[in-house]
Order: sequence, then C-alpha cells, then structure tokens
Amino acid sequence: MSNRKEAAAASQSAAIQDSFGTIVRRFIDEYWSGTSRSLKIIDAYMFYILITGVIQFAYCCLLGTFPFNSFLSGFISCVASFVLASCLRMQVNPQNKSEFSGITKERAFADFLFASLLLHLVVINFIG
Repeated sequence: MSNRKEAAAASQSAAIQDSFGTIVRRFIDEYWSGTSRSLKIIDAYMFYILITGVIQFAYCCLLGTFPFNSFLSGFISCVASFVLASCLRMQVNPQNKSEFSGITKERAFADFLFASLLLHLVVINFIG
C-alpha cells in the first residue's frame, strides 16, 4: 500500500517538475522572441543593479558595516537606480503606449538620465 502511495507521489512530483520546466522554457522562448532589443538592454541593466545590491548586502551581513554611510548610500543607490530603470522600462514598453501616450521614448530616457544624475549627486553628498 505504501509503495503505491510513494509511486503516486513520485509520479506527481515528476509531473509538477516537468510542467514547471515547460513553463520556464516557454517563458524564455517568448521573452527572446517577443521582447524588443531596447527592453532587453534595460532588463540587463536592471539585472546588473540587482546583483550589485545583493553583493553589497551580502558583504554587509558577512563583514560588517564599518563605513555605514558608504554601505547605505551604495545600497540606496542600487535600489533607487532599479526603480528608475523599471519606470523607464514601463514608459518605453510598446504594450504600455496607451498609459504613457504623451511621453516619447526620448523624453522618457531624458527623464531617466536627469533623475539618475540627481540621485547620484545626492549619493555622493551622503557619502561625505
């Protein structure tokens, strides 16, 4: 009796893993075929910022926060840059054209650059 239950559980687990793998493969295929090059570049930038923030946080947890202002300003810079990039991605995405009808791609990028410049001036000032 328990052998049948174990076999059924193993079968169900394998089916779930197979369906999850299928979903992930389909997501990746649709992303690579249906996403524009500019959105992929923004996504790569956002991934880089995410990894940088994770590394800074891990460093803080493992080795301490001796110059706390440096850690805080670096981590806040990562989070704010990620938010600014996600706003840029939303404004540049053609699927959101109806929501951002008055904003061109060039204006969205200029707003992103201006906000990033202000952000980094504040971060440099906070470091001291």
